[in-house]
Amino acid sequence: MTTTIPYTPAVEDRTSSLPLRLTLAPAGTAPALLDGAWWPRSRDLTAELPALTAALDPLWGRITHVTVNPTFWPVIPRKVPVDGHVVGVGWFTAEQDPHKLLLLSYSVGRWDLLVIPPETDPATAARLMSEAADPLGTLTASGLMNEAEQRRIAEEMELSLVSVWDSEGGHGASLPTSRSSARAAIAQVPDAAEGI
Repeated sequence: MTTTIPYTPAVEDRTSSLPLRLTLAPAGTAPALLDGAWWPRSRDLTAELPALTAALDPLWGRITHVTVNPTFWPVIPRKVPVDGHVVGVGWFTAEQDPHKLLLLSYSVGRWDLLVIPPETDPATAARLMSEAADPLGTLTASGLMNEAEQRRIAEEMELSLVSVWDSEGGHGASLPTSRSSARAAIAQVPDAAEGI
């Protein structure tokens, strides 16, 4: 079972009045590669991190540090103010999966969240959030994103093939309506063996 946390700030949230899009693995489950997923609305860490860390502080202990891979974050602030404290922000290139956010609480531990790109369509994001929060999941953050991209490509190819089929008369072609008319249609087709 996964949990989606509709974050409603106790104090005024200057970044957004929209609910936080966050799904976490069930409490008390064995550690997995990911502890859940976060679907930010932008790639602005200064605007997005306060709501995320404010929602996680009561659940995981005060978040003191966050690390990202700079691949998908255009600006990485060194510090972000969050509800009366400051969260340090760091980055790693080769050491950290570009689709993952690492959160640290010095008193409790570390958590890894899949970061779903803001432009992701809602159906794909919902599927990714569910998969990332599955305690039996075996894919990394990039593995989940690669799988989602392969699924998207396969769906586009299928739609393209259906479109070609329809445009060539496949969908609208008339089919025999009964078995007897189907047999009659088959009987009219010359047998390939007769010509040999």
